[in-house]
Amino acid sequence: MRILVVNPNTTASMTAKIGAAARSAAAPGTEVIAVNPPDGPVSIEGYYDEVFSIPGLIAEIRRHPDMDAYIIACFDDTGLDAARCATSAPVIGIGEAAFHMASLVAGRFGVVTTLARSVPAIEHNLKRYGLMERCARVRSSEVAVLELEEPGSNASARILDEMRRSLAEDRAEAIVLGCAGMADLAGRLSQEVGVPVLDGVACAVKLAEALVQLGLRTSKVGGYAPPRPKSYTGIFSHLAPGA
Repeated sequence: MRILVVNPNTTASMTAKIGAAARSAAAPGTEVIAVNPPDGPVSIEGYYDEVFSIPGLIAEIRRHPDMDAYIIACFDDTGLDAARCATSAPVIGIGEAAFHMASLVAGRFGVVTTLARSVPAIEHNLKRYGLMERCARVRSSEVAVLELEEPGSNASARILDEMRRSLAEDRAEAIVLGCAGMADLAGRLSQEVGVPVLDGVACAVKLAEALVQLGLRTSKVGGYAPPRPKSYTGIFSHLAPGA
């Protein structure tokens, strides 16, 4: 089995960390390839960044057409619907994966993400996935995404503080880490707080493996149908359907 993990931002060090977390979760025999586009934002923090990361995400999926499954390693599930149109293989967003996994191990889960500007997008996704009632609260740690890449940063301590508030004040029973850049923190932070702490990258890998093993592929009836052939002009001409 071959799984492509796409970090939609352009920070290679984060891609390497995400790839390591994905490989650690993968079953023997699963090959994980982690990539990021060469063009786009260095981090995705809000709706504006999301828009400019999607062409690079789709380009990476098209560049690797023979994968058994694809994972979008951005907690906002950036470009998820478009990616599902681009391939019939399963496409898993790490946010959706983590929410579903959390709902299986806890009655109420909390989400701890990076900046407050990311909270509305996460809440929107929870409502869309039908899991808002299972979420105690989405909290921001006010850690910028790239702070997670800085040696000596106190980012993990600030995330831990917010996790403890989620447990004490929101009565969360499990914590979802709301950023792919937090993928390496789940095990240690789970020991710190004594409840399940879920990293969306690992959750997405296991769900992708399960879908492939069950022979399930993305439905092409309705919204995830392949895009209609047409010309694109200018800088997006190479992404035109059928190009």
